[in-house]
Amino acid sequence: MLLLPVWASMLLGLLVGFLPLVGMEPTGEAKSSSDPAPNLKPPPLSSGSNCSSELTLKLEFSTKVVENEYIVGFTGYFSAKARSLYISSALRNDVDGALEWHIVPRENPASDFPSDFELVHISHSSPSSLKTLEDHPYIKRVTPQRKVFRVLKYVPSPEPAAPWNATRGTQKWQSSRPFRRTSLSLGSGFWHATGRHSSRRLLRAIPRHVAQILQADVLWQMGHTGSGVKVAVFDTGLSEKHPHFKNVKERTNWTNEKTLDDGLGHGTFVAGVIASMRECQGFAPDSELHIFRVFTNNQVSYTSWFLDAFNYAILKKIDVLNLSIGGPDFMDHPFVDKVWELTANKVIMVSAIGNDGPLYGTLNNPADQMDVIGVGGIDFEDNIARFSSRGMTTWELPGGYGRVKPDIVTYGSGVRGSGMKEGCRSLSGTSVASPVVAGAVTLLASTVLNRELVNPASMKQALIASARRLPGVNMFEQGHGKLDLIRAYQILNSYRPQASLSPSYIDLTECPYMWPYCSQPIYYGGMPTIVNVTILNGMGVTGRIVDKPIWQPYLPQNGDHIDVAVSYSPVLWPWAGYLAVSISVAKKAASWEGIAQGHVMVTVASPAENDSEVGGELTSTVKLPIKVKIVPTPPRSKRVLWDQYHNLRYPPGYFPRDNLRMKNDPLDWNGDHIHTNFRDMYQHLRSMGYFVEVLGAPITCFDASQYGTLLMVDSEEEYFPEEITKLRRDIDNGLSLIVFSDWYNTSVMRKVKFYDENTRQWWMPDTGGANVPALNDLISVWGMAFSDGLYEGDFSLAEHDMYYASGCSIARFPEDGIVIAKNLKDQGLEVLKQETAVVEGVPILGLYQTPSDGGGRIVLYGDSNCIDDSHRQKDCFWMLDALLQYTSYSMTPPSLSHSHSRVAPPTGTEHPLPQRLEGNHLYRYSKVLEAHLGDPKPRPLPACPHLSWAKPQPLNETAPSNLWKHQKLLSVDLDKVALPNVRPYRPQVRPLSPGESGAWDIPGGIMPGRYNQEVGQTIPVFAFLGAMVVLSFFVVQLTKTKSKPKRRKPRIKRPTYLQQQQTTTGKTPTV
Repeated sequence: MLLLPVWASMLLGLLVGFLPLVGMEPTGEAKSSSDPAPNLKPPPLSSGSNCSSELTLKLEFSTKVVENEYIVGFTGYFSAKARSLYISSALRNDVDGALEWHIVPRENPASDFPSDFELVHISHSSPSSLKTLEDHPYIKRVTPQRKVFRVLKYVPSPEPAAPWNATRGTQKWQSSRPFRRTSLSLGSGFWHATGRHSSRRLLRAIPRHVAQILQADVLWQMGHTGSGVKVAVFDTGLSEKHPHFKNVKERTNWTNEKTLDDGLGHGTFVAGVIASMRECQGFAPDSELHIFRVFTNNQVSYTSWFLDAFNYAILKKIDVLNLSIGGPDFMDHPFVDKVWELTANKVIMVSAIGNDGPLYGTLNNPADQMDVIGVGGIDFEDNIARFSSRGMTTWELPGGYGRVKPDIVTYGSGVRGSGMKEGCRSLSGTSVASPVVAGAVTLLASTVLNRELVNPASMKQALIASARRLPGVNMFEQGHGKLDLIRAYQILNSYRPQASLSPSYIDLTECPYMWPYCSQPIYYGGMPTIVNVTILNGMGVTGRIVDKPIWQPYLPQNGDHIDVAVSYSPVLWPWAGYLAVSISVAKKAASWEGIAQGHVMVTVASPAENDSEVGGELTSTVKLPIKVKIVPTPPRSKRVLWDQYHNLRYPPGYFPRDNLRMKNDPLDWNGDHIHTNFRDMYQHLRSMGYFVEVLGAPITCFDASQYGTLLMVDSEEEYFPEEITKLRRDIDNGLSLIVFSDWYNTSVMRKVKFYDENTRQWWMPDTGGANVPALNDLISVWGMAFSDGLYEGDFSLAEHDMYYASGCSIARFPEDGIVIAKNLKDQGLEVLKQETAVVEGVPILGLYQTPSDGGGRIVLYGDSNCIDDSHRQKDCFWMLDALLQYTSYSMTPPSLSHSHSRVAPPTGTEHPLPQRLEGNHLYRYSKVLEAHLGDPKPRPLPACPHLSWAKPQPLNETAPSNLWKHQKLLSVDLDKVALPNVRPYRPQVRPLSPGESGAWDIPGGIMPGRYNQEVGQTIPVFAFLGAMVVLSFFVVQLTKTKSKPKRRKPRIKRPTYLQQQQTTTGKTPTV
């Protein structure tokens, strides 16, 4: 009877090996008769492959302004006639006289409805005419029309390299940061390891579809398939008769091409991940697909196309919207405002977080907004994708601290989706992970009987509360963890409207998840630790915090050893707000070490939409547990203060990269924070025993007697006169200063200008890599200055290989100081004249002991790229260690003081010092300068931030021991939501209906509704014959077994003495 499982296994193996040849196209893209973009066609794959090959989507991106076209935004929705009258009325009063202008017609589905913007062509416009438009009471904003070019190229993905571990060592990478929003369908073969590796595992398995991997088939068996949910895909369109889709409700074209079809394949892929009904099966095949074609086949788009399409999505009452684009400009007002309006109308927006990892501070907008579900990517081994962007958000810098993003991560590598015409392909990128979550959200929304409960906040609450945390990964990489569809279903179906927090607790002792908070204990006298918590309000689109948050320390857990201050959004809209918690150590714990705990209570109120009583409100009270580690105040020599206040970044102004070689990444947009693009430097300093704090206020706002070294790196901001005076006094009293500068050359700045899209003017950088004239004002009192020279090159210093990347030189230094010089290339000459020259003896490093009794020390270095993660090629952390030894302990490094590269300090008389660029607009973005009759002047010195510490209400009770597992949504009991008995994964096969694709459908589980009937009624003939063959075989085998005579056992020859004994007894031996 053992023959049955053996032969059944053999037959099953034959069938499994045969099915892909019959039912699936082995190549990444099915054949098509025409391809409008030849470079988009995926390469051919081996015909013997059992699965489609993974493709990487490379992207080239550029943008420019459409000449003389402006987007005029209104304060409300008006008819076309009213909009024309308002514009005419505004321009009639123009001081420049009669203007030639006309409204550009927009022929799209939204043109027949009221709109909140108009596209206007103005010939020979001037700033005054634009200002006249903006002065009209019904006109909110005037911005230029943008034209976007996007080039997608499919290439085979490289083999994955060794898993990337962000907690060890350093790594070089290059970003492909565009100016504006781009498609986020990039790929990479490098991964961030989470430590989840076994000694033995299958090297390659036949891939299942992502929907089944996330157990969507469990919900399908319950009859949930996305029915009744409207999902919008903003992308490149979709073919009309694509065999993977059965419920395409509407296809709209917002471009200037007369087609609705997808000529690129990206939009089809995204739609397939969400709603494909066969082959590479999507999550919600019965959902209503609304296809918005916003990119042409030439990969061009305009801002006005997106705004019109967004308005139409609101009009059509879209439930879920997938947006696989992103960019760094969170101050792109028309776009950001429209996203807020979308979510305020209960549109659940899902967006890719970006492909600029592993660098921190690279989140893309709109995924970094509180009301949007921002999605990061992982591979199928639960490793964070190296390309997936990391947090924190940088909106809040320099004074505050960023929020936690992404919200959630899911599969974004090698995910299979629909091909452009038929068949399947595999792609990687966060724009692949985004439709995975969008499809899951669509499926989840269809499971809720009371659809009024589903809104952007409640859906995000369910997703983050159910997410599975990945081990060994911090919250700025994984957010709340990996998408868990079934747990999200359980939570959503026992949900009641409430408020919640993200993160739901603050534990400064939990590493690595709570990095960077857990990387450094707090102590008395230190800068307050700021944790920016997001409040999600599932009760309504708008809400408020009742009274004030309450701080309740746990006395048994030493909660009275910490002080807490709280600031928060005055209004929670749309669906969310912030709760900024500042934590400091009480004076009585200055010499104490231990753990302190408490919690903050917050009550949120929201208008009751369906309450019959006028003025009725829904309220929800949430608890934010806090747990910190306190240590005695470290010695002054171990404390380093990072100047964040004087760092500026894009947006809003044009601040160029510090390394001019990086032409594909021209903007300095990562925040210049120790937890973003200076993360590796921070980790190194912590490993060396230093305590690093952040100054988010002017230099006048810190007690210099508490710190050994003030670290200024890549400063773009100006300085208040009071700051210059105080810093001189502080250094005389023992504070030391280390300055890492960067290039500044007005001729080069003019060379790297570009045409700005907001002002329609040529923009030159308002500073160089650093604001050298401002730095020279700061350090001039000691006879020091940087030059406007621009140098680069490799060199060796103290037996370490170094690289100078677009740095400046030291122009002046005290004669009793130590100066190190190197031979470098003149990069300024190369940029301006395309000539190459080597300059000998360029002063790059200076060390100086101030003459005052007990005075501090000053160090200057002309380049910051060696400690900046953005484009670092060779790190100089060893040099930073040596410099801190010098500034903190007055220990001059012998490798520098006795170096053969030591030269006489420059006097600065050879060349004039660099001056500020004439006509620069730094005052527009500066916290220090303000316009004054055409000559910017310093503003009045602002008051130092003053925290209002909450009055404690102590609790004499024990705090929870595990804050993570203790937190959950209110009144959610997962045990009460029953799931069906899940059958083992067994692919079902059914033939296609007439007119459908010739491919076989191999879903991962039995679909509900008519799918069950079709599977039961149309069992393939070859499967039935196979079963008959097996049965016949066993019948034959059993018949043969009964008819055969039994074989006799062979006779064993016995020894002679036994035969003699048997003969003696008279017994005949048996045969």
